[in-house]
Amino acid sequence: MGKASRRARQAERRQGSTVSTAAPFVARPFEGVPGETDIVAMREIVPAATARLRLRRDAAPLVEAAGDGEVPEFVTLATVLPLAWPGLHRGDGEYLIGLQSGSSTGDHSRDAAHVLLELMRTPEGQPARPAGIAERSTPRLQELVDLDAPFEVEMHETFDFWIAPGRELDAEAQASLEQTNASIVPTRRLSSIESAYWCRVGERTHLRWLLPQNEDEATNALARLVAAGDVSLGPDTRLLGAFRACGLLAPVWDLDPALEADDYEDAAAAVARRFAEALAVDTPLNADERRARSGLLGRQLTLR
Repeated sequence: MGKASRRARQAERRQGSTVSTAAPFVARPFEGVPGETDIVAMREIVPAATARLRLRRDAAPLVEAAGDGEVPEFVTLATVLPLAWPGLHRGDGEYLIGLQSGSSTGDHSRDAAHVLLELMRTPEGQPARPAGIAERSTPRLQELVDLDAPFEVEMHETFDFWIAPGRELDAEAQASLEQTNASIVPTRRLSSIESAYWCRVGERTHLRWLLPQNEDEATNALARLVAAGDVSLGPDTRLLGAFRACGLLAPVWDLDPALEADDYEDAAAAVARRFAEALAVDTPLNADERRARSGLLGRQLTLR
């Protein structure tokens, strides 16, 4: 066998090894995890929030990563951590994963689990910086958390949740925290429907609603509402369109800036009821509904 042939075969083996170990792309990475829609919202649109996930304390990868230590009962998902750290083992023993720290593969769930396993090995008060990237063999969150546990988002007006109770920052760190707090976009989570977030950006206000249904089905149902003129949230509001994030559809409304989040609870609930009715229709879209669907797709953005 010639040298060129040997080099070609070696290159093929290396390429095959890379393909076999790389984490595969997952279009809907958090499907099956408690609070999927809120997790996606925390990753994409919410500035300051936390939520706890109950861990499977018998999950072999967690037990192995914890070593001689005990697997904690909970891990806390956070929107963002200081300096965009992937994870933080806070000084009081709290374990935090930063959802907005970026992603190293095409599977955000596997990336978050990669951080979680590193957190089990991270001393208190230190950030977790996993070595390398998640691979095909890295477990996903779905394998490490209790899939039947309740999930509740806690909204924050500041990033003070970074700091363990009773701890104090030095002057430089305190100044940095205050500067970060000042940049937070005011955001509220509606209580009348799941995973709908009101926010005020400058002089404008918006409502963004993360839908849990299959993306195509959700788009069709939204198109039916648009064609029927049933998508309004009231005077001085309009549907701007929808974006896609982690395999979910999220319609976005422009709202009356004179009103607050609470003022839209009833209107949002009414739209949610109409959406559920449209979702249950199984007949093909008519001409007006197809045009509405094309309009939605034409204005659609995808957030990775």
